[in-house]
Amino acid sequence: MPHIYVTGHKNPDTDSIASAIAYAEYKNLVDPDNFYVPARLGDVNSQTAWALKKSGAESPALLRHIMLRVKDVMKEELITAHRDDPLRNVGLAMAKRNIGQIPIVDDDGALVGIVTERDLARMYVRESREPSNFESTPVAVGAMLEVLEGELLAGNDRASSGRLWVIARDVGSMGQHIRSGDLVVVGDRPDAQRRAVELGAEVLVVSNGVRPDDEVLRMAEERGATVVLSPLDSYVTSRMIQLSVPCWEIMSENPLTVDPDDLLPDITGAVMDVHYRAAIAVDRDNVPIGLVSRTDLVNPEPRRVLLVDHAETGQSVKGVERARVVEILDHHHIGDIETTSPIPATFDPVGSTATLIVERFKASGLRPDESTAMMLLAAVLSDTVVLNSPTTTERDHEVVKYLEEMLDLDAREFGMEMFEASSDVSELSAEEIVNRDAKEYGTSSGEKMSVSQVETVGTSILERKEELLEALEDMRAHNSYVFAALMVTDIIEGGTELLCAGDCAPVEKAFDARATEGVIDLPGVMSRKKQVAPKLLAVL
Repeated sequence: MPHIYVTGHKNPDTDSIASAIAYAEYKNLVDPDNFYVPARLGDVNSQTAWALKKSGAESPALLRHIMLRVKDVMKEELITAHRDDPLRNVGLAMAKRNIGQIPIVDDDGALVGIVTERDLARMYVRESREPSNFESTPVAVGAMLEVLEGELLAGNDRASSGRLWVIARDVGSMGQHIRSGDLVVVGDRPDAQRRAVELGAEVLVVSNGVRPDDEVLRMAEERGATVVLSPLDSYVTSRMIQLSVPCWEIMSENPLTVDPDDLLPDITGAVMDVHYRAAIAVDRDNVPIGLVSRTDLVNPEPRRVLLVDHAETGQSVKGVERARVVEILDHHHIGDIETTSPIPATFDPVGSTATLIVERFKASGLRPDESTAMMLLAAVLSDTVVLNSPTTTERDHEVVKYLEEMLDLDAREFGMEMFEASSDVSELSAEEIVNRDAKEYGTSSGEKMSVSQVETVGTSILERKEELLEALEDMRAHNSYVFAALMVTDIIEGGTELLCAGDCAPVEKAFDARATEGVIDLPGVMSRKKQVAPKLLAVL
């Protein structure tokens, strides 16, 4: 079933993680033709970790990129052959499946080589005017019987290493060529059959399905020769015997292998360089699990992603520009994500993306799982700062009331417990504080800025102002931002101290306030989305 990854933004907050979990759950209920998988783009912060533990919800898997990998395009219905399988069986399998190569494995299933159409062709091209010789690759009688669909009339299964003869001449001249240990194909000619046995033929193959007389069989038994009955004519029988050799005799060793997680751009050149234009995907034990060919690399179907809580390329998963974005559900401004075809996209100015998801559950007559519902409640309360942020709408209040009743708890107590549990950042480094909830914003002119936010109970974190400003400057310089800012938001007092590194003139202009030692006092400001980011983007 096709996978669609549901993911929030980088440096995920509680709304981003909860929305990915909940919207994937919702979409799997209303769209059973696809399989939606929640994903995260970074480590969860302490608040989200608290919510996950409190709710019992499972943290989404980390998605490092959305670029195509080998396992996204490889053919998993892989046909393999054992190194000792007759070559004819391999050729028939290739013809039946209309494929140009078959991986060859050993007794443990590990890859040892590959047989291609080119290998088969070269086997015939190499043949000279001399009789076929099995000295270097003995052919087993059992393999001959399998390929000929023949019958063993005398003797035992054995491996023959002699030359192969097809008798179409006078019996008197046979002794000039046939030596002891050779293989002889002869039709309904008792004299030629007897002569072949007398000359020491190791294997006598009687063609056209005509059984030799008892005298020939008795002679064969006495001299230790093996007699095989073939239903085919002499020419076809000889060709089939040549195809009874084990496939390792002509296979190409050291075939091109790839890891299932390799990126397609990283393996394309290598695939194009080998004559069979394919690579074998193997697991850690070198067991083949898939095949990727040149045709698989031509206009492959991109991986699909559904974006929640963001619409900015800079905030999204690596490689999003190469993916197929199938939907956007967000409560921020419209970003710079581009799509090649129309998609459902919602940009609704409520307090959190979680609010929009709860409304969709209700509209469809569905209820989220209890753990999911608790994550959604944590998300709404987080983004609205327990319904105190200026971004809070009546719809957020209604959603909180709905979840409060569903979960049978007091939402305000739950929210304050969450903020108090996650407001202690004393164990975090300054770098971790400024990076854990950083959001990058860009302008049409190419300028970029970053705004991080940490929500606290009190402002004791400002005692670490100097190291926080140093961490902000490091972030700014590394990413070439015009400036990098950190909102230290006191949820009790309802205000923000804004730390700024870089060119802070636009920040001062946006808020008509002067920075004092890198800090701007913003009383009443609590929302990055509504009160900070729009003003900063406007002045840039």
